[in-house]
Amino acid sequence: MDSMKRSGFTLIELLVVIAIVGVLVGLLLPSVQQARESARRMQCGSNLRQIMLAMHSHESARRQFPAGYLSDTTRNDRDVSTFDAAPGTGWGLQLAPYLEASAIANNYANVSDASLGMLHATNRSLISQQFQFFLCPSSAGERGSFTVKDIDGIPLAGGIQLGRSHYVANAGHEEPWGMNPPPSSWTTISNGPLYRNSATRNKNVTDGMSTTVFLGEHTSSLSEKSWAGIVPGGASHPTQQFADRIGTAADYAATLVLVHSGPAAAETAVYGFEVIHPPNSPASHVCQMYADHPGGANVVNGDGSVRFVSEFINQDVWRDVSSVAGGEVVTSGAW
Repeated sequence: MDSMKRSGFTLIELLVVIAIVGVLVGLLLPSVQQARESARRMQCGSNLRQIMLAMHSHESARRQFPAGYLSDTTRNDRDVSTFDAAPGTGWGLQLAPYLEASAIANNYANVSDASLGMLHATNRSLISQQFQFFLCPSSAGERGSFTVKDIDGIPLAGGIQLGRSHYVANAGHEEPWGMNPPPSSWTTISNGPLYRNSATRNKNVTDGMSTTVFLGEHTSSLSEKSWAGIVPGGASHPTQQFADRIGTAADYAATLVLVHSGPAAAETAVYGFEVIHPPNSPASHVCQMYADHPGGANVVNGDGSVRFVSEFINQDVWRDVSSVAGGEVVTSGAW
């Protein structure tokens, strides 16, 4: 018996093997995660490219890009005093005939008639639908439709629900509240391609399609956005997930007063391009560009090109690419 050889590992050998395996897993896991995020970011960009293609189809068919949102008004579409006048049919809803949303396109009551809008009884069930091409695969937030609520969290319009979007329109840059004359003295704050009752055409984008952003990201882990449109009084509430992220209750409350982003006002918005802060800014304005991609966010330009914008982009450049006819010259290497 004593002369028989024992087979197997000693305890020390086993511990060494386990340690080696642990090191290998530690080295490989980040690479796997990076590869998965890269794939998600590419899919996100593909979604934006698909939506921009639909926008060009709309421009070809109707001689203009969809409005940021369509809303009844008898006054200047860029006058801030009219922003809360009526429900607004969003850019995504106007694109229904050119996306994989034929049921909505065929059944929505007068999508181009702002006097009917989203609150029409025929339309309520349609605007609550959820489409995957409006969702970023990397977004850590909610992915289904949501109930529109006011600033106090009370459901509006009988608990109307809107389909969610992680992509928002560029209305242009705002004049910062508290840093300029009062709103009554403002004349133009929407210098982007997609604002309230906008009718932008290819020829209006004189800054160049390749350097004018039309759409960008806004994760629902920050606040709720919709492709369908705007319900007056519906607030862009920061989520509890976002409140946990930024810390104190005071910080959370402060974001509630920062929902003004071009003509989106305090309403649950189809916009989200606010150039006071760069993408993913720790300031976390609830109407800013914000993505769950590490380091920045995807945008799509007027020519359909998708660009990943760094959270460290020069702020002047960020403002320049938000306007359609500002006369700025933005080189490809600048952003």
